[in-house]
Amino acid sequence: MKKYVLFLIVIGIYSSSLMSQNVEFNRDNFPNRSVLREAIKNINSGEKILKDEYPNYQAAQEFFMLAYKLNPNNADLNYKIGYCIFNDKTSRLGSLPYFEKAYKLKPDVALDIQYYLAQNYHINYEFDKAINYYRSYLNSLSGKTLNDSSAEVYKKINECENGKILIKKEERVFIDNMGTEINTAYDEYGPVITADESVLMFTSKRPLVVNQRPERGDYFENVYISNRKDKKWTLSENIGKTLNTDYHNAVKALSNDGQQLIIYRGDNGGDLFLSKASGDSWSKPSRLPKQINTNYHEASASFSYDGKTLYFVSDKPGGLGGHDIYQTKVDNRGNWSDPVNLGGTVNTPYEEISVFAHPDGKSLYFSSNGHDNIGGYDIFKTTFENGIWTKPVNIGFPINTTENDVFFVISASGRRAYYSSTKDGGYGGQDIYVITFLGPEKLFVMNGEDNLLANKTNPIREKFIAPAVIIEETSLTLLKGIVVDEKTRNPILATIELYDNEKNELLASFQSNSSTGRYLVSLPSGKNYGIAVKADKYLFHSENFILPDSAKYQEIEKEITLKKMEVGQRIVLRNIFFDFDKSSLRTESTTELENLLALLKENSKMKIEISGHTDNVGSAQYNKKLSESRAHSVVNYLKSKGITADRLSFAGFGFDDPIAPNDTEEGRQLNRRTEFKVIQN
Repeated sequence: MKKYVLFLIVIGIYSSSLMSQNVEFNRDNFPNRSVLREAIKNINSGEKILKDEYPNYQAAQEFFMLAYKLNPNNADLNYKIGYCIFNDKTSRLGSLPYFEKAYKLKPDVALDIQYYLAQNYHINYEFDKAINYYRSYLNSLSGKTLNDSSAEVYKKINECENGKILIKKEERVFIDNMGTEINTAYDEYGPVITADESVLMFTSKRPLVVNQRPERGDYFENVYISNRKDKKWTLSENIGKTLNTDYHNAVKALSNDGQQLIIYRGDNGGDLFLSKASGDSWSKPSRLPKQINTNYHEASASFSYDGKTLYFVSDKPGGLGGHDIYQTKVDNRGNWSDPVNLGGTVNTPYEEISVFAHPDGKSLYFSSNGHDNIGGYDIFKTTFENGIWTKPVNIGFPINTTENDVFFVISASGRRAYYSSTKDGGYGGQDIYVITFLGPEKLFVMNGEDNLLANKTNPIREKFIAPAVIIEETSLTLLKGIVVDEKTRNPILATIELYDNEKNELLASFQSNSSTGRYLVSLPSGKNYGIAVKADKYLFHSENFILPDSAKYQEIEKEITLKKMEVGQRIVLRNIFFDFDKSSLRTESTTELENLLALLKENSKMKIEISGHTDNVGSAQYNKKLSESRAHSVVNYLKSKGITADRLSFAGFGFDDPIAPNDTEEGRQLNRRTEFKVIQN
């Protein structure tokens, strides 16, 4: 009996030692030749797959796992399984146990085993462990030729140091999966939004029909759309055959108002195409010109707030690294300028990709693996100030992770952002997530000593209201609404011209949707804006917004009614300005006066009356005289530009004809106005 117990102990010790020893695939360890041959055959099959130009790592892993069932304690086999899992990139951390076991069984199993261990710990935010393995790997290369891979390892050590800093000041955000309305068991990525978040478009690799067979192991990319109604997103739909062909189609950019769309067609040698909204449908996409598309890879694009600048990413020769960010401008005739590289502050010797221009007109978000990132691609922000781009800033953890973070877009308000990621608990592959920014953390208000003593006898907690937390918002105004006919209420296809009144400069021109009449204009703070809404056979409509630099984010929804060119119609000229208590026209009035002048020249028989109006502050006689003098100044300007006197008349009404109550400042402001009335058409 004692001998039997001793035998069991010896066997146990031997088995335990095998667990920590490398077990080779040979006859000594596996006497059954047929079983051994089958295991070696599976290993060879897996190795053959890995030698392909584009290896199928999952297929290779399946062969290796068959051999693993026979011998889980072979260092080389564990290394190969870890190698397959890591390079398949669907769940790279799943490779860690295999690499750890391979290293434990045989530390020199492969030259780069420590490098793979380091990368695993890096991805898992175990930065100190990762740094140790990265350095050990570098030491193992001492005496050998140091090449570009060594520089890459030093870069990854720096990423770990960055990560240690960033995770200590974690950003206060919610990151939520957008759910089954958007995501499926397939890949969804590349979200783009309108500035007001009313429309979301994205790319998906889901099958178009039930039981569709994938091509070359995967489904083609197609563009999908969802609309936000009552703070919920509708079930996404294929955007249609005009945009989605029988090959790859990926969305890259959407203008702020949702009226222009850029898609990518083809594989890596594909091009960027532009489509415009036409009522409820989209125009046939047209290839963007040679200033943008090249024989190289144009990976991403984004419109500026005014639609006049396109930022795009390309790896064409002459850049600072791999893919760089460029900008090109379009003139009034639709011609694009030669592209300009954004320079060494933004672009690096590495890769910049996935660019997004914010509607505030100055902020640019992009993904890069060449700045102060913490792993893979991180999202950075740069701002155009004083004629230059500022040093890009990492937007922080947990938005940025140790994996690739790309396809980031942010709403005009700055309160929410959207991006695609592969996370635990997703629906499959890449999913689209919404990021909600919470702002600075509220300070916890402690009960004072008196309150604590009082609570012992009267345990009713006194309410302490923590101070409100201000979420940092962007400095811009979103003006949106619909353009309709004053009488019929039918939507109108109108041109919306945006002016800088101080510079008398046309900033941008937009169009309302011909089916819905909807429009959206982004107004970055810091300007005196004039807006002229024009349509054929209608009088123009004007709006004015004076937005100082300090003006915070706001959304203004306004229905604009256009009036037909008929006798008796009156139009308020909201961009006519006078100095206080004077009748001399200020230079900021020039654009409005020129629009009125153009109307009279285009309609040579039209006669108008210019009228001045005031609020009720001051005497009736004084206000009547001032309003008449101001109207006269407008008439004199038009005469000086060639309009004959018989087509012009003027009148001053003082405060006799108010359009709003005079008992509020807002009402008095509306009453201080200049109008014109059609006398003859």
